[in-house]
Amino acid sequence: MSDIAVLLNTATTIVGVVVLILRMKISPAIALVGGALYLGLSSGLGPEGTVESITTGFGELMTDVGLLIAFGVLLGSLMTSLGAIEKLVNALVGTFGPRALPYVFGSTVGTALQSIFADALLVITAPLASRLSRQIGPHGVARMCAVMALSIEVGMVFVLPGVGAVALAGVVDVPFGKMFLLGSITAVFTIVVTLALFTALAKRGLWNPELDERDEPLSVEDTEDRGDLPPLKLSLAPLAVSLGLIACGAVGEMFGATSPALELLGDPVIALLIGLVGALVLTRWKLSTEKAQQALQNGFRESGQILVLTGVGGSLAETVKAVGLGEVLKGYFSSSTVLPLLLVWVVAAVLHMAVGSVVLASITAAGVLGPVMPSLGIDPVFVALAAGAGSLFIIHATSNTFWLLQTLLPQTTRGALKSVTLTVSLASVIAMVPIQLMAWIF
Repeated sequence: MSDIAVLLNTATTIVGVVVLILRMKISPAIALVGGALYLGLSSGLGPEGTVESITTGFGELMTDVGLLIAFGVLLGSLMTSLGAIEKLVNALVGTFGPRALPYVFGSTVGTALQSIFADALLVITAPLASRLSRQIGPHGVARMCAVMALSIEVGMVFVLPGVGAVALAGVVDVPFGKMFLLGSITAVFTIVVTLALFTALAKRGLWNPELDERDEPLSVEDTEDRGDLPPLKLSLAPLAVSLGLIACGAVGEMFGATSPALELLGDPVIALLIGLVGALVLTRWKLSTEKAQQALQNGFRESGQILVLTGVGGSLAETVKAVGLGEVLKGYFSSSTVLPLLLVWVVAAVLHMAVGSVVLASITAAGVLGPVMPSLGIDPVFVALAAGAGSLFIIHATSNTFWLLQTLLPQTTRGALKSVTLTVSLASVIAMVPIQLMAWIF
């Protein structure tokens, strides 16, 4: 089949998936499988080859990331039930002054707390951010609203075990330790720099308290420390152990200082399993059996939809690889990392503006272009990070997170367009700076 036909079929697949989801309200999982089916059949794989690519892609990706997603979401659910997040934020308030607090708060939520499902993390931390916004001086509301948007969205796509980061690493077959380290660097840089820029803009008139703020957010049940829950160090211990083991394994792998024990304990699946067991022991000790079971049920419910969507993203990626798109595009790009990574960013950004789902846009862009990049000499980890960055562009009214941020924080819709849409779009662009620099270095 000609190169033009492969390119047209791939473009038709992307557009078709967007139309099915956006206009016909088809489930993203079904739309992605349908897109992979069309691409395989129209590109000459035949019925047997198409079905094989779909099932192989799903199965191989679930082998790589299935347990990691499940363990990460379950650990986050148990940590939530233990009240660890509220205690951590209260500790940050007592340690850092008003000027530094938004940066520390955002970096913490965007990295260390990403095992918690995004919507649950938002509901837990939003009341705390609202209280803090009145205590950190001028433009406190604007800064904390921006911090919440940045930490939730940026952390989800860059930092393991955030669901977007896990899915991206699996789709392009990136070592999880490597994704954890480089993604964390990208996330912290992006959050801090974007918040500093937004703060400067707010002080120069971007934010109008009379029009962009409201007196009180729509309330959810406020979370307070309870005496029957474990102290902060103990409640955070399972998560800290998991992240510490993953980091040690990644550093050892990068510098060649490995051993069988480090390889086992530093594996993200084993590390999260150790943390999960520790969190389960704590919940059984400190909570009733009913509450512990409820926390687990919540985790299983949240992880189910993530697993299916991630798996079918793998189906599309495998089909794209099978039809030979990589060889077609190889002739159009030089070995420079600038243009290919910008292309990944643009595809993810366009998909997000059309569909409104950060995870779906990022894994689709990575799935389509990820198989191409190794032939261009580009490390797949930067494809994953560029796809994550692009998927953050223009978060607007089609996003459930947009409305959660607007209603749970003391801001109007006008304010949310600034603190969410504008700010996270700035982060989408700013994130490409460390991604490109690291791509050149490594």
